[in-house]
Formats: sequence, C-alpha cells, structure tokens
Amino acid sequence: MKKLYSLLFLFVFAVSANVADANSYWNNDLGTVKITRFYPNPASSFINFEFQKTLEKGCVLQLYNAIGKKVSDIAVTSNKLTISLDNYYRGIYFFLLCDKNGRIIDSAKFQVVK
Repeated sequence: MKKLYSLLFLFVFAVSANVADANSYWNNDLGTVKITRFYPNPASSFINFEFQKTLEKGCVLQLYNAIGKKVSDIAVTSNKLTISLDNYYRGIYFFLLCDKNGRIIDSAKFQVVK
C-alpha cells in the first residue's frame, strides 16, 4: 500500500510540474485555454467537461486511474464533452487535457462513485 501511495504522489507531482510548463506556453496572445468546469464530481454514470472556447484540432482528453494506468483517450471536438462512466470502477481518476503536440494544457482529478 505504501508503494501505491508513493507512485500516486509521484504521478501527481509530475502532472503538476508539467501543468506549470503548459500554462506558460498557453498564456500568450491566443488566450488561455482551460477546462472551465467538470461536473458532477463525484460522478456516478457520466461526467461533463466544458471548455472556455473550442480547442484546436488534435486536442485529447486522457483519463488515468489512481495507479496511473491510462484508461481512455478521447478526442475533443467541441467545447462540451460528456463521458459515460459505465465501464469505470469506483475510485479516483485523473485527467490530462493535451494539445496536438502532447503538451499538457490542464489537469485535475475526479471521483467515480457507484
């Protein structure tokens, strides 16, 4: 169990360090692209993501479980995205919003309860 918490801490630390770099990249003349909100949290059957503006082509929302395993890659095609959580187990999940070059734009966590 101690190893699991250590891995989780390293994952969150790495994500937060990359987000700081990504934020300096995206704070330019084009404006800041962010997820304005994701709801409901905790979620049971679905989760919604809303973006400030439509993202450029090639942006992907990556979902990871609590042990760092990627569970989904979802292409972002509009300023609102709804994800069904039918095949997700109860627990904590992390998401990364990445641009077409793989740079992290935004990240956070949400909880699935069933």
